[in-house]
Amino acid sequence: MPKVQQVVRSVVSPLTRTRLFRRLAPFLLPPVEAALRAITGGRVQLASLLVPSLVLRSTGARTGLPRDTPLMYTPDGRGRAIVAGTSFARERHPAWTYNLMAHPDATITVRGRTFAVRADRVPAAGRDAAWARIEAQWPGYRSYERDSGRTVRLFVLQPVAETAPARD
Repeated sequence: MPKVQQVVRSVVSPLTRTRLFRRLAPFLLPPVEAALRAITGGRVQLASLLVPSLVLRSTGARTGLPRDTPLMYTPDGRGRAIVAGTSFARERHPAWTYNLMAHPDATITVRGRTFAVRADRVPAAGRDAAWARIEAQWPGYRSYERDSGRTVRLFVLQPVAETAPARD
């Protein structure tokens, strides 16, 4: 990791665990992310300046409509991405987690490239290992789970091979 990014992370990370950040971020960050995504054609996310980030396109659990959600992710070392439904330590699970449970086939966009993925919940036996990976990337992130009073839903996003259309 570049030295500048490491220094910025060490300053920003503790701020993200404050009550003020958790109160304001859910309202301030989404429009900023949307504007940045529009300006850069999806190649840059605000969060990606600090941590690996993606845009998850899932299918709405109730509506069936496509939903885009910018998320931090953690590489699992085997070509997959781990995402955590922390929702800034709010009491409710974020909508995108319900979407993935209802429709596990989704797409992710990382630095302007889009991939088909299949989402699987991290089993109870694998949660501590997943959290260890996540916290190695962003120290203190699991505090969102403790502070929310709920068990945060963790998912592994596995890239799937797109099948070529059949030829007659």
